[in-house]
Amino acid sequence: MNSSRVETVVRQRPHLAPLIRTAAALAAALCALGCGGRETASGGGGTGPASRLAIVVSGDTAGWIVPCGCASRQSGGLLRRAAFLNEVRRDADAIVLDAGGAAAGTSAYQTLKFEAILAGERQMGVAVHNLGGPEAALGPDYLRALAERSGVPFVSANLRDRAGKLVAEPFRIVEVAGRRVAVIGVLSPRHADRRVKIDPPREAVLAALRALPEKVDWTVVLAYLPEPELRRLAAELPEADAIVGGPTGQSIAPQRVGPVLLASATNKGKFLVQLECSPNAEPASGRGWTGRVVELTPEFADDPPQVANLQAFRDLLARRELPAAETGFAPLVPADAPADYRVAGTDACMKCHVEDCRLWSESKHARAWQTLVAGGAHVDAYCQQCHTTGYGLPEGFGSVRASAGRVNVGCESCHGPSAAHARAADPRTRRTPFAAADQCVLCHDRENSPEFAYAEYWERIIHGAGPAASAQAGRTEEGER
Repeated sequence: MNSSRVETVVRQRPHLAPLIRTAAALAAALCALGCGGRETASGGGGTGPASRLAIVVSGDTAGWIVPCGCASRQSGGLLRRAAFLNEVRRDADAIVLDAGGAAAGTSAYQTLKFEAILAGERQMGVAVHNLGGPEAALGPDYLRALAERSGVPFVSANLRDRAGKLVAEPFRIVEVAGRRVAVIGVLSPRHADRRVKIDPPREAVLAALRALPEKVDWTVVLAYLPEPELRRLAAELPEADAIVGGPTGQSIAPQRVGPVLLASATNKGKFLVQLECSPNAEPASGRGWTGRVVELTPEFADDPPQVANLQAFRDLLARRELPAAETGFAPLVPADAPADYRVAGTDACMKCHVEDCRLWSESKHARAWQTLVAGGAHVDAYCQQCHTTGYGLPEGFGSVRASAGRVNVGCESCHGPSAAHARAADPRTRRTPFAAADQCVLCHDRENSPEFAYAEYWERIIHGAGPAASAQAGRTEEGER
C-alpha cells in the first residue's frame, strides 16, 4: 500500500492510525525483501508479484449492446466482451478502458441504450471511459449527471462547456499490482457544437501530463479521432507510451509510430485492442509491450451478468414503450406528402390483391414479428423498424400496445403508405408512393443481411407481374400499382 493510500485509510479510521501505519510499514519491508520492490497483484488474475499486465480497450460501440442477430456469425456485443475479459483476467492483471463512442444518438431510446451500455461497462470493471463525439453530443449537463449516476469514470482533457469548464476529469491514474497507469482522454475538435468547445488534443494531453500529481509507470491516451488525426497525434506526442483510438473505419493493430504504440478499436464494438506488458518491462518506456486486435466472434460464450444486463434493458423498454417519434428511427414525412399519406394496413390490400397477398402470407415477411418475439427483441425499436409495417409513419407502427395490427413486414413496408390508393374510387388513379424494389436494402443492409443477393431474393417475393418477370419489370409494375 503506497503512502497516499495509507493516509487515506488513516483519515477514515483515525483511532487505528498507529496500527495501520505499522502494518503498512511491515508490508512494505516484506515486499522489498521478497517481491523485488513491487506490490503483489490485487484484484486481477496474476499469480505473483511480477504478473503480466493487460490493458484492454474497447471503442466505437455505437449503441451495439449485442449484434442484431438477423444473420449468423455476427461479431461484437457486451456479452462476448465480458467473456473475453474473464479469459484475460485468469492469468493477467487487467485494466479495462473505453476509447469513447458508446452512444448512437441523442433520442430517448438512444440515451436509455447508452446508459445500459455503461451499466454493462460497470459490471466489467471499466476503469476509464473517454468521452467521444457521440457522448459530447448529449451535452455537458447530462454527462455530468450521468457520471455520478452510472459510476463509470469519465475522462476528457479537452471537452469543455461554453463557460470553459472541463466536462470531466482530464485523466485518471489506475493502479493494479503496484503499477500505475495514467489514462488521459481526448476527442476530435470536429465534434464541437453550440454547447461544447474542444481544445486541440495534443495541447490538452501535454497539459494533463504536467498536471499529473505523482510519478506513473506508463501513460495511455484514449483518443476519439479519425485515423489521420489519430496518426498525427501519435507522431507529435512522443511523451505517451500508447495511444488507442477510434473511430477509424477499420481497427488498427498495435504498431509503432516513433516511440508510441498506436492502435484503434472501432466498428460497433466488434473489436478490442489488447496490450500486454511483460513482467520485466521498464516503466516509462515502450519496451516490453506487445499487442493485438481481438474480434469478438460467436466463439466467445455469452457472459451471464451481461445477459442479465441486456434483459434489464429490454425490460425497461417494455415498461417505457417509447413511441416511434422518441426513438430517432421514425422516417421523415415528405414535405409535399398529400393529406392522406397514411398506412392503410395489409388487410386493406387483401380486398383487391388476393393472389398477391396469398404469396405474401407464405413468405417470411408475414412472420417477421414472430422471429423478434422468439428472441425477446420485439420491445427494441431498432429491431421493430424492419419487422413492422410503416414504422413511425402516420397510422403505421407506433408501439407494441398501440399497433398490434401493424406487426410483420406488410405490403406497405415495400409500397409505402397506401391509404390514398386503397380508398380511391379507382385505385389505378392513385399510385402507391414507393418503388418496392428500392426498399429492400433499407433493412437487408450489410450489417443485418450480409449475404443479401438482390436478384435471388427478389425472385422469392415478386408478385403482381407474373413469376417470369425480370426484377426490373417487377419494379416498374409494382411502382405503377
